[in-house]
Amino acid sequence: MRSFEIGLMLVTGQYGEDRVTPRWPEIRDLALRAEAIGFDTLWTPDELLWRTDDSPPQGFWEGVSMAGAVAAVTSTIKVGTGVLSALHHNPGIIAKAAETLDEISGGRFVFGLGAGHEWPGQAHAFGLPEDHIFARFDDALQIIVPLLRNGQADFEGRWHAARDLTQVPAGPRPGRIPLMIGGNGPRGQRYAARYADIWSCYPEERSHIDEFAPRLASLDAICVEVGRDPTTLGRSAAVSVRPLQLERDPSGARIAGPAQDIADAIRSFREAGYSQLEVMMSPVTADAMDAMVPVLELLDAD
Repeated sequence: MRSFEIGLMLVTGQYGEDRVTPRWPEIRDLALRAEAIGFDTLWTPDELLWRTDDSPPQGFWEGVSMAGAVAAVTSTIKVGTGVLSALHHNPGIIAKAAETLDEISGGRFVFGLGAGHEWPGQAHAFGLPEDHIFARFDDALQIIVPLLRNGQADFEGRWHAARDLTQVPAGPRPGRIPLMIGGNGPRGQRYAARYADIWSCYPEERSHIDEFAPRLASLDAICVEVGRDPTTLGRSAAVSVRPLQLERDPSGARIAGPAQDIADAIRSFREAGYSQLEVMMSPVTADAMDAMVPVLELLDAD
């Protein structure tokens, strides 16, 4: 396993202007190919239905089900949720889903979790909460973390409750499933510093280290503030990569170019202090996967 890990975000939602639906055999084959060529983790998104005013709805396969399917057909690669929305799930059931996914994967599951978002109308469409997102997340963590770490939760909050709740049955790593909390700003970083094994962030404008590097100073300061050694918290960055685009992207919105250029861009995250990278590859096709092989080989040669 690499000291600097490279993960792949699977596409489980409709894509393109024609809203092409990725079918399970295609997703399965890409997952197996990613495992074979040496990616460290496969990530499945937790989205439901995106609606905007100027385009057709964009639907997604349900994230927990897809993570379980990917975990069942693979054997060595880690499988993670990137990231589960606490806004869209009951916290006790989220924790049980995490334990179940770790059982299915034989101890390869990484529990990615975030506060969630109501955009773009999916919460409203499903009748889910749309307000007090972080307050609800606070309550949820008072249930999820004790269940994950101690197998027991007893909490009565404003938004969520767990009443003498026991985490049974337990999977292969009771108390040791890695928890990754996502969030770009200080709130997300504070949650990660208090509860998580890994903090995760994503691009707002550019998949370039110039955007991502300054966030580490804030994370370190928050770790010190809450009494945590910053070196004990993993740092993950999700970036957009186009391995079939042979010209560099001058805007920096995505990583592109020859394999050497892509490898150099990925190295810049490692050198800045990130411990892993999650590749949001476009397109997620067999050809694009093959184009990533020399990138991974260059990184492994370091």
